[in-house]
Amino acid sequence: MTMDSTLALDVEEIRAEFPILSRLLHDGKPLIYLDNAATTQTPTPVLEAYSDYFNRYNANIHRGLHSLADEATAAFERARDTVREFLNAERVEEIVFTRGTTEAINLVANTWGRANLRAGDRVVISEMEHHSNIVPWQMLSTELGFTLSVIPVDARGVLDLDAARSLIDERTRLVAVNHVSNALGTINPVSELAALAHAQGALILVDGAQAVAHARVDVQALGADFYAFSGHKIYGPTGIGALYGRLELLEAMPPWQGGGEMISKVTLTEGTTFAAPPHKFEAGTPAIGEAIALDRAIRWLTNLHFELVTEWEQTLLSHTTQRLESIDGLSLIGTAPNKCGVISFVVEGAHSQDIGLLIDQFGVAIRTGHHCAQPLMQKFGLDATCRASFGVYNTLEEADQFVDALGRVIKMLR
Repeated sequence: MTMDSTLALDVEEIRAEFPILSRLLHDGKPLIYLDNAATTQTPTPVLEAYSDYFNRYNANIHRGLHSLADEATAAFERARDTVREFLNAERVEEIVFTRGTTEAINLVANTWGRANLRAGDRVVISEMEHHSNIVPWQMLSTELGFTLSVIPVDARGVLDLDAARSLIDERTRLVAVNHVSNALGTINPVSELAALAHAQGALILVDGAQAVAHARVDVQALGADFYAFSGHKIYGPTGIGALYGRLELLEAMPPWQGGGEMISKVTLTEGTTFAAPPHKFEAGTPAIGEAIALDRAIRWLTNLHFELVTEWEQTLLSHTTQRLESIDGLSLIGTAPNKCGVISFVVEGAHSQDIGLLIDQFGVAIRTGHHCAQPLMQKFGLDATCRASFGVYNTLEEADQFVDALGRVIKMLR
């Protein structure tokens, strides 16, 4: 794609759409929000779409014949098609709404996994996975007896592809990896891992929670068999996300939860037949307003031009990294050459929690802790790091204010 050279990202105009960014904290200090890897803020158009559903056409979907139900159903299914287009899935039936990435991965584990994994099989994950892409496979491995193998990372936080080639063998049934590490920002070579998996007859599941807001995702080009993401990582609401699954896989998978909407016919004597995908996996009343707001969030973001978003966040990453490297005693954790806008660091002689609490007094919101990636922390011999993560609304001035505030905090702790 050739980008129009006259296009530019107007960050101040973008910021004006986020009322929360004008908030003052701690005696009038402006909020500097750098916790976007945990949750992004939500722009006014998304808030309005959510409110509009409840104010004008709040109704349950799919089963009603009245006007409000028709409008709600149409809006909900438009949201599904927006997700399909966003991920470049081939068919709308390949998009299952979930509560988020965690539920999507658990859905695959408890449907495809239970139906297909046996003792002697192998599931391959990586050392940098979020707990939501570790724990479901550990639980299932304990029950079914398959082997859970781990691709290591090097000192930079880069996957060891030679080890991956060795681990992904004829016993492998699934490779489950994140697209971008939430703790390090490393962008993983998903298409190469997909090719390795497919060459052995295995599938690949991709945790896309940290990728979708920062660069274009094309599930067909990546070769993903399953791809999961969460709405609250992409300027949308919590409690909504989606699972992409190739249609032939979804058709073969059993349902996970039983209830309304996921059935074709229920009888007390002859059992139940189930609906076709995606409804087979969407038991009960879904998060209707949240799905409609997710639709608006995706359209809001894509209208900004993804190439510009990616370029701006890389500018923020490069600028801030260079400034942090000059701080005595500060060590960056995760220095992969291919990264998203996530910076993890530790400071000699200072606990990460103390840094997080003190820098908040300057109005700066960062994340501290193990980032739901304890095995990765153990790899680096750490209990926790500080993490600053960027969104499209962050500015170079905020980056400088963050670094300056960090310097003051470090002086306080020494």
